Amino acid sequence: MKRFWSSHRARVLMLLGALAVSAVSAGCAGTAPPPTDESQFLALGFKVLVATTAVQKDWVQSLTPGQMRAMQRNDRKYFVYPDAAGNRIFVGGPQEYQAYLELHPEKRQDTQEAADRAYRAKQEDVMRKATARDLSDPFLGASWVDLGW
Repeated sequence: MKRFWSSHRARVLMLLGALAVSAVSAGCAGTAPPPTDESQFLALGFKVLVATTAVQKDWVQSLTPGQMRAMQRNDRKYFVYPDAAGNRIFVGGPQEYQAYLELHPEKRQDTQEAADRAYRAKQEDVMRKATARDLSDPFLGASWVDLGW
């Protein structure tokens, strides 16, 4: 028996066993989206829109589960919470969203952090374009006349 545990075959079997255990534990560690409490959203004033067409259903499925999404349409701001299991979304305006944030203060910080990340990404993009423009023009916009020639 001592000879078996020191063999190459035993080491391979132990390695495969460890990989199997880690794969099973990683699969069990995935978190499901939080359940949607329909009564809570309706009490806050959100409206329910059910996806009826294939395009609408695909869009609802593509939204991040458990996360409120801000949207703008016809110069009005809306907040959308998806319920992919029910093929529907809960839609509210700024007042309903403020009521939602009062019930879920932990979401307020997430919203601010997301806004900060979006702002930084936008600024980074602007700076990247400006750098590319400057590097493509060795005279930085100056012409021969500006150089005095």
